[in-house]
Amino acid sequence: MQTHSSDSHHSSQMGTLYIVATPIGNLSDMSFRAVETLSAVDRIYAEDTRNSVKLLQHYEISNKLVALHDHNEEQKINEFALLLAEGKDLALISDAGTPLISDPGYKLVRELGKQHFNIMTIPGPSAMIAALSIAGIATDKFTFEGFLPAKKGVRLQSLELNLKQPYTQVYYESSHRIVASVEAMIEVMGDDREIALARELTKLFEQIFRGTLKQLHEWLLADINHQKGEFVLVMAGYQGDTSLTGSAMDSEQLLKILIKELPVKQAASIAAKVSGLSKNEAYKLALTLRKL
Repeated sequence: MQTHSSDSHHSSQMGTLYIVATPIGNLSDMSFRAVETLSAVDRIYAEDTRNSVKLLQHYEISNKLVALHDHNEEQKINEFALLLAEGKDLALISDAGTPLISDPGYKLVRELGKQHFNIMTIPGPSAMIAALSIAGIATDKFTFEGFLPAKKGVRLQSLELNLKQPYTQVYYESSHRIVASVEAMIEVMGDDREIALARELTKLFEQIFRGTLKQLHEWLLADINHQKGEFVLVMAGYQGDTSLTGSAMDSEQLLKILIKELPVKQAASIAAKVSGLSKNEAYKLALTLRKL
């Protein structure tokens, strides 16, 4: 394959690593360029070869398929480097969508980039972008949060950190945790935060729900089928006043006094009890003040 490089130290004989996006459901979303690239490379790496082989068979692509996942990614870096140095062209795909987005690959790309190998993107489907495009929630600024932690306590802490985030937040979730995650969002964000849920995007039973967190919770419980599949949650950002005034300013003054006498964690705990700050907000503020 023809390769391109912005690094003058590499010759055109070096191979190229292609990061190739694949369909998130509907196989017709595969681009012509993706098919051409996967058909031409010397080796294809995929997170789960059992899933990827179905896609490759559909497009009659028979190139060698090798597993690359969280458990072997770092060990595979040298293998990639040697093959690329030999002039081999390689491709990385994920189970579905754009590789590296909540999937393995960033360590590989980072290390090969440091070694100045050719790395090119073959863009295409992404569940996150697809959901944002139909959510009806502001898309000028957003954060991608991936999957929330499995344990309830850590899940709540993660959401508390985003409580007053003014930008749209995007989360991925699976069928066995979708209800628990929405309940955690309600506990932290309140009932009336605006949210959109995209279920089974581009697949036969694709659905989009738009409403409040409370309405979404009711919708999920109303029909067990609503809890099946893969989900993208697009939640509106915090609409209140995020400036450091009023009780927050009082908390800062209180923490300045407390951290002179007490450990940071204890000082933050006390400040949270007598102010409008959450424990996480008080702790982060205490850490910042301690450095001053």
